[in-house]
Amino acid sequence: MNVLERFSLQDKVAVITGGSALFGKLITMACIEAGARTYITTRNFEGLGELEKSYAEKGYSVTALYMDQEKPETIRAMKDVLKEREECCDILVNNAVLRPVKHYNDPLDHFALSMQVNATGLFEVTRVFGDWMAANGAGSIINIGSVQGMVGADATLYEGLNMNGFLPDYFFHKGGLINFTRFIAAYYGPRSIRCNCVCPGGLLSDRVSAEFVKRYSDRTLLGRMAEDSDIGGTIVFLASDASKYVTGVTLPVDGGYTAK
Repeated sequence: MNVLERFSLQDKVAVITGGSALFGKLITMACIEAGARTYITTRNFEGLGELEKSYAEKGYSVTALYMDQEKPETIRAMKDVLKEREECCDILVNNAVLRPVKHYNDPLDHFALSMQVNATGLFEVTRVFGDWMAANGAGSIINIGSVQGMVGADATLYEGLNMNGFLPDYFFHKGGLINFTRFIAAYYGPRSIRCNCVCPGGLLSDRVSAEFVKRYSDRTLLGRMAEDSDIGGTIVFLASDASKYVTGVTLPVDGGYTAK
């Protein structure tokens, strides 16, 4: 097999949690384009058909499965549904995230809900699918972190803007995700399961102001925010045999934001 063939996901089964969200869509497209049979999860049960249709209209085949990361019973139920269709899961991308905390002084139950989904729920997804992968003797788990799990908050990015960067739950669970990645890599490593963490920087979108784009871009080495096409290659690399000796790694995809 030559080096380019090692990047192929042909005949591999990929599961992307939170596949209908912004990063989820980019990750999903990358897996599809690399040849994987791709499944995405959403907590919107009524929207499963429409979600699949939105990809079919673009010529892509995706299967949407119901899963609510806040409810552990739906995680195992989703795995059982997938198990009826596929002999194994080769790739798990832990992308689903809930962001109920909007301000530092929000009620504690907002923080608790965030931990239920983004810590406890993510652990259960990883355990359920990690055990399945281990039984088959292969697999790649990719956790989607954030540069905000690697560095502290930068107040100057938000001064005078209608934005708030001081969200304690997000920094808490994205920071914890980095060492959780190392733990999972160590736990499943003897059974040939790899686990790595991708930490994206800010993604350019119409949801952020021109002033924020300028401020953020000035803090990167490449002088810009991430574009849609900047994320997928990293996912395919870590999902594929091209990285089969890479595990326990945290990889910033941030244009040098954390290096500056």
